[in-house]
Amino acid sequence: MKNEPAFPCHGSMGEVTNDGMTLRDYFAAKAMQAMTERGEASQGFVAMQAYKVADAMLKARVEDADT
Repeated sequence: MKNEPAFPCHGSMGEVTNDGMTLRDYFAAKAMQAMTERGEASQGFVAMQAYKVADAMLKARVEDADT
């Protein structure tokens, strides 16, 4: 599972100057947003589930790249 930067910033020479948030955090935030809009459970539960969704999305990216 590759947890690369979601929004890296590049300098004038193409070097990464700021990694920004990770894809895992970005995916978890999007999943959490969807869950809270539906009014699901407690904050702690939603946070744990959001990272499970993010991990599954990262795994799917790797599996998709292998095919």
